[in-house]
Amino acid sequence: MNPALFDLVVAVARIAVMLAFCLTLVVVFTWVERKGAAYIQDRRGPNRAAIFGIRAWGLFHPMADALKFLFKEDFIPDRAHRLFYQIAPMFALAPVIMTIAVIPFGPDVTLFGRRIALQIADLNVGILYIFAVSGMTVYGVVLAGWSSGSKYPLLGGLRSSAQMLSYEVSMGLSLMGIFMVFQSVRLSQIVAAQGGLLFGVLPKWGVFVQPLGFVLFLVAQYAEANRTPFDLPEGESELVAGYHTEYGSFKFSMFMMAEYFHMVVGAAILSTLFFGGWQFPYLGDTGFLFPGGAGFALPPALVFLLRIGSFVGKVVFFAWLYVWVRWTIPRFRYDQVMRLGWKMMLPLSLANLFATGLILLLPGR
Repeated sequence: MNPALFDLVVAVARIAVMLAFCLTLVVVFTWVERKGAAYIQDRRGPNRAAIFGIRAWGLFHPMADALKFLFKEDFIPDRAHRLFYQIAPMFALAPVIMTIAVIPFGPDVTLFGRRIALQIADLNVGILYIFAVSGMTVYGVVLAGWSSGSKYPLLGGLRSSAQMLSYEVSMGLSLMGIFMVFQSVRLSQIVAAQGGLLFGVLPKWGVFVQPLGFVLFLVAQYAEANRTPFDLPEGESELVAGYHTEYGSFKFSMFMMAEYFHMVVGAAILSTLFFGGWQFPYLGDTGFLFPGGAGFALPPALVFLLRIGSFVGKVVFFAWLYVWVRWTIPRFRYDQVMRLGWKMMLPLSLANLFATGLILLLPGR
C-alpha cells in the first residue's frame, strides 16, 4: 500500500474508533444517569419506551430522546442575538470533542511492518493542548446566557464563567506535580512512565505519586463539568435551567451532549494521568510479572486486549463516578463554591506543588 494512503487510512481509523467509543458512552450514560438516579433514590427509572412490546430495562429511551429532539420546534426568542444564539451550542460541544485527539487509548501496535500509535495525535504539548481547547467551552456557556436575551440564562452564564475560570487555576496547578514527577506533558510518555513499580510493589500510577493532586483534580473536573454539586450555572430551583433556559430542539441536545461528552473525556483524562491509562497492573509486553519475580507469559493478542480493556474499564468507572456523585451530594451555595475554589483548593494546590518540588530535590531519592 502507498505509504501516504496507509497513513491516511490509519489516521481516519483512529479518529473513527475514538469518536465511536466516546459517542457510544455518551448515549449509554444518558440511560445510566437516569437508571443510576433511580437506584440511588429507590425508584424504577426509565422503563416505558418499547419496541414491539420489548422494553429492555429502558434501553430504548436514548433513541426516543434523539427522535424527540429532532422533531421538536426549533425556535429563536424575539430578544435573542440570532448569530451568537445559534453558534453557542457549537462552542459548547466542539472543544470537548477536540480534546480526545491527544488521549492514548492503547499501546503501540505493529501493522504491515509499521508501528502505529493508538492515539489520534501524539503532541509534545498534549495536556497543554487539552487546557487550551477545553478552556474554550466557557465561551459556549457565556454566549448562550447572554445571547438568549433573558435574565435567567444571563445569570447562569455569569455564574458559569466565574466558576469555570476559578477552578481552571486549581486544575492546572494540581497537575503540575504529575509533570514534575514524570518530566513530560506528553500523554503517551506519562502513560508509559506509569508502567513501572513504586517501591517495587505498587504500580507507579499518578494517584500513588500524587494523591493530593488526584483529589484536587477530581474536584476541579466536577466543577468544570457544571454538574452537581457544582451545577450553579443550571440551578433549576433558582434559574429555571440557567444558561440554556431558552434553548430547545437540537440546540438543547447539543448542550446535553456536551455535558455527557465532558463526563467521558474527563474520565479518560483522569484515567490517563492518574491511573495508568491503558496500563494493566503488573502486565508487561510478554505477560504478568509480579513482585518477587513470579509471573507467567501470555499471548501478545491477549496482552493487547487486556490493556485496551483496562483503559475502557477505567473510563467507564470514572464516568459512573460522575453519576454517583451527582445523585449523592446536594448542590453547594454559590459562596461555598467560590470559597472552596479560592480559599481551599488553590492553597492546597500550591502546597502540593511546593512539597513535590522539595521531595524531588532530596538527594538519593
